[in-house]
Parts: sequence; C-alpha cells; structure tokens
Amino acid sequence: MRYLPLSDDDRSQMLAAVGADAIDDLFVDIPEGARLDGVIRELPMHASELSVERQLAAMARKNMVAGEVPFFLGCGAYKHHIPASVDHIIQRGEFLTAYTPYQPEIAQGTLQVLFEFQTQVARLLGCDVANASMYDGSTACWEAIGMARRITRRTKAILSSGLHPHYVSVCNTMAKFTGDVLETAVPDLTAETDAQRLIDAIDDQTSAVVVQYPDILGRITDLAPIAEAAHAKGALLIAVVTEPVALGLIKSPGEMGADIVVGEGQSIGVGLQFGGPYVGLFATREKYVRQMPGRLAGETVDATGKRGFVLTLSTREQHIRREKATSNICTNSGLCALAFSVHLTLLGQAGLRQLAEVNHSRAANVARRLSSLPGVDLVNDSFFNEFTVRLPVEARPAVHALVERGILGGVSLGRLYPGAQALANGLVIAVTETVTDADIDALEAGLKEVCA
Repeated sequence: MRYLPLSDDDRSQMLAAVGADAIDDLFVDIPEGARLDGVIRELPMHASELSVERQLAAMARKNMVAGEVPFFLGCGAYKHHIPASVDHIIQRGEFLTAYTPYQPEIAQGTLQVLFEFQTQVARLLGCDVANASMYDGSTACWEAIGMARRITRRTKAILSSGLHPHYVSVCNTMAKFTGDVLETAVPDLTAETDAQRLIDAIDDQTSAVVVQYPDILGRITDLAPIAEAAHAKGALLIAVVTEPVALGLIKSPGEMGADIVVGEGQSIGVGLQFGGPYVGLFATREKYVRQMPGRLAGETVDATGKRGFVLTLSTREQHIRREKATSNICTNSGLCALAFSVHLTLLGQAGLRQLAEVNHSRAANVARRLSSLPGVDLVNDSFFNEFTVRLPVEARPAVHALVERGILGGVSLGRLYPGAQALANGLVIAVTETVTDADIDALEAGLKEVCA
C-alpha cells in the first residue's frame, strides 16, 4: 500500500491556510485542456517490461535525430560538435553529480571547477564576476530583471522585440508574482533592430533595458548607445546571449557597457538532448555582486596556507533568511557547467575564435546561396551563424514540407509568433560547423522545391 500521511482534515486545514476551497483551485493557471481527468485511457492498465520497452522504442523512432539529417535549427539551441573527451571527463566518479557541494572540505575539486567556470564565463561575457551557473538562459534572464529591480528600486523593464519569445514568456510569468511591468513588442522583419525604440522608451521609472545579442532574427547591434541612454536615466542594461560561440568573434556585451550579461551555455559542451538540461550563464559588474542570484565559488587559503575553495556568496533562500534572499534558484546546473568548462578549456581562446570563424563563414555561404533563389530575400545585413530569410510562401508549411524530405530546415517565425501575420513568411536558419556541403545542397534544393 502507498503511505498516505495526510487525512482529509489535514488537507482541509492546509487548503484553508492558503485560501483555497479545493485542491483544484491550486491548478487554475493550467489550461483545462491540459489537465488530466482520471486515468490515461489510451494506455493499458498494465503491461510487461518487454512490451513497454518495445512500445517506447517505437515511439522514439518517430523522432528525427539531429545528427542523422541536414540540420539548420537554432533560435536558442544549437548543434555543435562536442569532443568525446568532454563526456569522458564529466562521467568521472568525482564529478558525476548535477548538484552543488555543501561541504567544501570534501568537494574541493568540484568547487575548483566552478571557480574556473566562473572565470571563463566572466571573460567570455566581458564582466567582472560570474556566478556558478543558473538553470538555463530564460530563468537567468528573469533573475537579471529581478536583480535590476533590487538595485534601482524600480519595477519597469523594457524588453527588446528581438528577445527570444520563450524568454519573454518566462519573464511575463514571473512578473505576475512580483509586480514588475514588462514592456514588450514583436519584431519587424527588417534588417534594423529596435535599438532606437528602446532608447526612446527609457524614462525615470525604467529599471532595465533587456537586449538579445545576437537577437532572435540573428541581427547584431551596437549595445553602447543603448547602455549610454540607460545609464543617463539611472537604468541598467541587461544583455542576453543565446549563442556564446558568437563571442569568439564579436565584441562582448560587457565591453559595450552592459551591466548584467546572461545567457544560455548549451552551445558549448552540452548537447541538444530534445530540450535539456541546459546551463544558464550569469555575470555582472563587481559593484553589483551582492545582488547577484545563485552562488559564487571563491578561492582562499586554509589554516596551513594551502590553496582552497569555498562558497563565498550563497544568497539563496536555503542559506539565509528567506526575505533577504536574492533568488529562489535552489541549485546550479553543476554537471552541465562542468561540460561547458571542459569543452571551453579544450578549445582555448584560439580554438574558440577558429570555431567561430568556421561558423560565420559557413553561414555566410548558405545565406548567399539561399538569397539567390527566386523569391527568397535575406533579411539580415549582419549576422554570426544565424540569419533570417523571407520566403515567397508561408514558412511554417514550408518547414513541414522540408521535414518530409528529411531536412530540418530552420525555425519558422510563425511558430514563434503565432498570429503575427507580418512574420509568417520568416524563416530563421542556423549554420554551425556540423553542417556539410551535402547538407547545404539538400537545403537549397529543398527550399527551391517548396517555394516554387
């Protein structure tokens, strides 16, 4: 029998304490169509282990695996080659845990890795200090907005139209509980970013301006004028990087005046894995370090003068009084952060730059070839390894038609912005070092067919 410790009276008291009449009241934010009403009738009530294995294997075969077909998907999740040595190292016994060490005296190796990870992230993002990682890029983005509220004591953030809509969605969800006002917009299918709109919108009530770099369409903009305008009004600039490999070629956000830089580290060391787990990056200026969420691994010496590592700052609700906590993030993505650090160490500064150059070169080649197709227009006038094209037909059906030809040809803006008719023909295409000449030929031929 299952152990059910609560009585009906216990449940009634708990519901009364939170102001709910019934358990169903706790799930009002979940659409009714997504709620489970009773058992899943499509599944058998019981089955043998062998039968379950076969059924799940048959379901898995329906997936189109990234490494087996021409792959041009991006928009925040990128397919890069990860050396086999990364997986070998992170599976060593002393490393194989996704959780954070609580006893530094027996976790010196893990703490040292986190310390080195922080150093790498800070240098990559162009900031003074970085934390020991977050869950993913979207939650890191929201934590940055919360941090800006604490620093400026203001509650209005202006989000660029080029910020990934999934990141915007996460921020909107969290803002319901904090009272933050988020000004958002849908991007225009043009080469120009909304930098001027952001600058014009900054006022004395603005806590932060949030800009993605490169943005959701792959466009790259100079962040310095936005930072200058934000600082003139006492606001902060938050930069979001979803493709950290780009920073091997383009100037870091910190160099251009960003006060907080966050991002998704999946590109380096962490595979796609059908959606996660990923690793959030978070860095800032030294003067804001005590408002930074998560935790910070620091270097020190022990009683005998030997080098050692500790959790220097850990301002989360499990460690200090809840009302004083800067975040409810309860762990860092330790194993993914290790994979990121190992891969970046293997690349080194020169290797990262070389990898970035290959990405950009191949992307430029694909953009040139596709824009020569009848009716296909290149939107970007600047990009790293991801760009947007305007098709002569609606992009979402075109993507499905490419899938039928065994090609994952990009992300349609109609999928990201349902209902935005002006974006319906937009297709975002990502090109990394894993794309072969045969893949490019297949995409060019496929688009030529579906756009005819």
